[in-house]
Amino acid sequence: MVRRALTSVGPGDGDGGGGGGDEQDHDSRLWHVTLSVSGKPAPLSDVRRGLEQLAHDHPFLLTSRYADDHAEIRYWEEARDLHDAAAVALRLWGEHRSSAQLPPWEIVGLEVIDRATYHQRVAEGYGPPPAHPVGVHPY
Repeated sequence: MVRRALTSVGPGDGDGGGGGGDEQDHDSRLWHVTLSVSGKPAPLSDVRRGLEQLAHDHPFLLTSRYADDHAEIRYWEEARDLHDAAAVALRLWGEHRSSAQLPPWEIVGLEVIDRATYHQRVAEGYGPPPAHPVGVHPY
């Protein structure tokens, strides 16, 4: 068995899904990620500056909303499956905390949905509307 970082069993592995789909099992997909963080209050200007730097460092960042004690970050992640997209999302805040000078907040929420589910929710009037305008905004 070959082990690789951030991989998991795909839906075609062992479910009788028919035919030499090994290449297909490794195709990446787009996942809509909503990451919520919170903690002790920090100056709004510092929070904004940190989120703007995070947006610069993470090119797929769509939008973020913030207050002095919490923030929500929404973006698209390209990953093989939900497990991979969630793993990247769970590392995002911590890995960029120093470089973007983000507050020492903790992750308090995570939603990862596939592109079709995202668009279905928007079309039905459920869930967040498309992230417009793109960027960093106060609540």
